[in-house]
Amino acid sequence: MYDVVVLSLAVLGLMGLCLGLILALFSRIFAVRIDPRIEAVAGALAGLNCGVCGYAGCNAMAEALVAGKAHARQCTPGGAAVVKKVSQILGKEELPAEPRVAVVRCRGGKDEAREKAKYRGVEDCVAIEVLEAGAKSCIYGCLGMGSCVSACPFGAIRMTPDRLPEIVEKKCTGCGKCVAICPRHVIALILRRQRVYCGCVSRDKGARVKQICTAGCTACGLCALPAITPSGRVVLKNNLPEFPPDWDDFATAAEKCPSNCFVIRGG
Repeated sequence: MYDVVVLSLAVLGLMGLCLGLILALFSRIFAVRIDPRIEAVAGALAGLNCGVCGYAGCNAMAEALVAGKAHARQCTPGGAAVVKKVSQILGKEELPAEPRVAVVRCRGGKDEAREKAKYRGVEDCVAIEVLEAGAKSCIYGCLGMGSCVSACPFGAIRMTPDRLPEIVEKKCTGCGKCVAICPRHVIALILRRQRVYCGCVSRDKGARVKQICTAGCTACGLCALPAITPSGRVVLKNNLPEFPPDWDDFATAAEKCPSNCFVIRGG
């Protein structure tokens, strides 16, 4: 009886040893080797897992960076600091993207934009645009349902009592989520150094604009006149003024604009 017990234990021990050796061998053969740089890069990113870079989270972004499939500047919340850290880890110098900020190119609130109806329904800008619904007569302006507020992962947008979105620039990272969700392209990203932008996206002109919104650009062309803008840096395109981000002689144009369309940041 004793011999049988000893033999059984020996056999079981030998089997366990063999299975352990097999498992150890298989673990080495089929081991997934993780590049240590991935963990280091993931730690250098903003760590918000916000997805604004286009990846599911910071770990996925780190894997793409190490594989050379992404750029560190895609981590807009991290800014230049993240680009610098990632460049040091990967040994590849990358220039940070110039900081941008979101702006709302519509000033047609309750008092300015004429309503065509009282809207009652789902409060989602995309759905309203598809249904061609909404309260305002302007087919270009802000729909005022706040889809951009919900889309912003940083709490950088709030709705005003006039049902227009307002950007909290200190919180805005320039990620572009609000730009992507806006069905009328009212929100845009501009360079943070840009001082002025046009607060209207209507492509109509003249009396038609004034019938719909008192704050709309009428395409009068006054801002493009040499007497108003000596540098000649303003041109009208699709009935809207266009100008470069470093336009600096805008004071007279902003003052003379009959609709007060030019929004001066920080002014």
